[in-house]
Amino acid sequence: MDRKKTNALALADFKRDSNTAFGILYEKYFGYAKKFVVNNSGNLEDAEDIFQDALLILYEKLYADNFNAYACLGSYVMGISKNLWLKKLRNKDFILEVTEDYYAKNQEEIDLAIENEVHYWDRLGVYMNSISSHCKNLIQDIFMKNKSIEEIQNKYQYSSKHNAQNQKHKCVEQIRKIKEKDNLLH
Repeated sequence: MDRKKTNALALADFKRDSNTAFGILYEKYFGYAKKFVVNNSGNLEDAEDIFQDALLILYEKLYADNFNAYACLGSYVMGISKNLWLKKLRNKDFILEVTEDYYAKNQEEIDLAIENEVHYWDRLGVYMNSISSHCKNLIQDIFMKNKSIEEIQNKYQYSSKHNAQNQKHKCVEQIRKIKEKDNLLH
């Protein structure tokens, strides 16, 4: 399902106060949030809590400021999720209580986190469009579809896991070089 269709279905569902949108967003984006939290000193339970809170904050945002989706809803959810998790990491005693006015009280911080997430995905899109199509497919399979190195080995018919790892490294290196060039220009 493409971004516009996902956004449209989720927004219409939220306005009907149905729970289908939460399911769609969970299915499409929880894996990213889980990966971020687990890679940053968290566990599965932390990721589930943060993601659920992020969905509630998104729901509040939809009604707080005449919401108009200018990016993928995943960017909103991930921006909010990352913001909440980093806030929790900075303050180990931080207890998140998502009340009905959480977004209103933290609007500027949340909007900035969303902007950063949108910018990240925009830049990543530029970098991805600058690498070979083989590497683009490989990177999407590994990082966006969360395929294991064994699945990559089979799909791309590499003779060993080591060869698949090497190819992954070469593709990531293509992006790193493009990013370095981009940083020099800006």
